[in-house]
Amino acid sequence: MWCAAIAAIAAGCTSEVTNASTEAPAAAKAAALPERLGLGKIASSMQLAAVDIDANPAGIGLPPGRGTYAEGATLYAQRCASCHGNNGQGQAPFPRLVGAEPREQFPFAADVKLEKTIGNYWPYATTLYDYIHRTMPYNAPGSLTPSETYALVAYLLAENRVIAPTTDIDAKSLPRIRMPAHDRFVPDDRTGGATFR
Repeated sequence: MWCAAIAAIAAGCTSEVTNASTEAPAAAKAAALPERLGLGKIASSMQLAAVDIDANPAGIGLPPGRGTYAEGATLYAQRCASCHGNNGQGQAPFPRLVGAEPREQFPFAADVKLEKTIGNYWPYATTLYDYIHRTMPYNAPGSLTPSETYALVAYLLAENRVIAPTTDIDAKSLPRIRMPAHDRFVPDDRTGGATFR
């Protein structure tokens, strides 16, 4: 009986000692850290504006500028064809950009070998601008001006038979373009549970 009482007291003391021994170094360490580590500096509004270049599906964030099919064709030949092929057919490991088939039935889930292109898979023309402007060309991402990017978008959309080659592209016209695969993408309304992945 005495053994049980001593064991209970010892167990209670051990947990208090353990908690105190782990809390004290953590509190001392937190108190030892300065409020600022002295690394870097607060970004200015100009610095933030330089990296805030994204454009969303509704077109919010698209900058001023304008581009045509003819300008885009020249730029594509100079800056894109070496990776994506002269006609947008792709060259491994760089993907195909031009190709409208298959447009019916959207069979990509059933056959993962089907090539996804701007013309058969891309849901928003505005995000095509965003992707090209931020990440292309591969060897110099972010080096294209807004007008150069609009021109490349005009060229690629026309080559994919989404727009006419006479269509000028800018921040007003681009959000109005409805991509062939637009309605194939639906909002994810899953809320969790066993079927949620």
